[in-house]
Amino acid sequence: MTYDVQHWIAGAETPGSGSTQPILNPATGEQVGTLHLGDASTVDRAVEVAAAAQREWSQVSLSKRTQILYRMRQLMIEHTDEIAEVITREHGKTVADAKGEIARGLETLEFATSITQDLKGGFSENVSSGVDAHTMRQPLGVVAGITPFNFPAMVPFWMHPVAIATGNAFILKPSERDPSASSIVARLYQEAGLPDGVFQVVQGGKEVVDALCAHDGISAVSFVGSTPIAKHVHQAASATGKRVQALGGANNHAVVMPDANIEFAAAQIASGAFGSAGERCMAVPVAVTVGDVHERFLEAIAAEARKLRVGPGSDPSTDMPPVITADAKARVLRMTDEAEQAGGRIVVDGRGLVVEGFENGNFVGPTVITDLDATHPTYTDEVFGPLLVVMHVDNFDEAVALVNSSPFGNGTAIFTDSGHYARRYQEEIQVGMIGVNVPIPTPVGYYSFGGWKDSLFGEHHAHGPEAVGFYTRQKAITTRWPAQNETVESSMSFPTHD
Repeated sequence: MTYDVQHWIAGAETPGSGSTQPILNPATGEQVGTLHLGDASTVDRAVEVAAAAQREWSQVSLSKRTQILYRMRQLMIEHTDEIAEVITREHGKTVADAKGEIARGLETLEFATSITQDLKGGFSENVSSGVDAHTMRQPLGVVAGITPFNFPAMVPFWMHPVAIATGNAFILKPSERDPSASSIVARLYQEAGLPDGVFQVVQGGKEVVDALCAHDGISAVSFVGSTPIAKHVHQAASATGKRVQALGGANNHAVVMPDANIEFAAAQIASGAFGSAGERCMAVPVAVTVGDVHERFLEAIAAEARKLRVGPGSDPSTDMPPVITADAKARVLRMTDEAEQAGGRIVVDGRGLVVEGFENGNFVGPTVITDLDATHPTYTDEVFGPLLVVMHVDNFDEAVALVNSSPFGNGTAIFTDSGHYARRYQEEIQVGMIGVNVPIPTPVGYYSFGGWKDSLFGEHHAHGPEAVGFYTRQKAITTRWPAQNETVESSMSFPTHD
């Protein structure tokens, strides 16, 4: 039995343009639902409703806004199992992993409940004789978020809680591959007491993305996805005067120093490389061994990879689920074939894996490759699958140079017992997020998330303090209250603060 997923506009499920596409279960290949797609007219309707709702929402007290967000937090906790189940069904990840992303998304919601602190302005008395100055932050209006398939709960939560808490109305365009989590979130916002129209969901593909980027009624666009589309969104939305934060792809490196605990490093890197089948922008598709630890590390990482049980995410014993689509599986297999043909050594081969009872699923086993040239696409390109390339360099300086040569700058990690090298790595590496003996250094919700170089387009990182700046405009106000009978002579000179 399949189900329909529609838009959520003006507080209710809303039909789309008439076009549909199937929602598939990655573990079985079977259709589990039908997604009703939107078009430019759907976006027009959502913006019209959002604009009207935002005018009233922006006047709601900060106290009442945060009370609604507190209720939303409780509802999300109560419905975690429901949301995790639908994520596993449509994305494929394990239930435990789905619950983990919901918990991480709640960190941003919790940050947003303290928005009263972050919206405090500054005040200076008597900046000039009898003149005071203060600042205030106000919402942008209607803002939009375009989010990827790999975190259907967490990544949208990087955006909408802060946008809503700061007084904006938010329109979400989730991935077409796993859209149902956002529909549940919309229903829970309504149950929490959020006025209809402040949070809406428009389902669709490129037509909806382009309509959101072009619409005059939208003031800002947040995006997370691949680098080519991040560039497109940044250019298209910026061309119409919008604020844009567009988080792109990654090819994160984990450096293993000679003094590292090799077994610990291998276990952590295996988690980063193969968790959620490697379909994370903070995954670890590259390990870099330094000095004489290369073969020891290969043995250790191979042992970790071979321990993993691959299967459907609905099975509690599964360690690694399928990738999202048949095309994603084909890409990982092709990159493995090309690496082998170029002389790469296949240490662990994930090709040919068949999961009994799920023969039509998008399964590929953990794969470890070494002895690749640094120019080969299997090393340089974003894999977004359970494929780990292990590179080797002679010393720390070469490791830094290799990491910095990547066009991406999202996340990186170093495994070492040396404070000296850890500190140098933090200083010298050209990457936005760094882990020291931590494979996936995703900041907590009250810090901000974002990379450098081709991993970020725009000035603002996601969630945390930078999100407050992104979703608001600052005003500076200078005031003077002369006595009613005070006479002040006019002056044509430029004003000073004497």
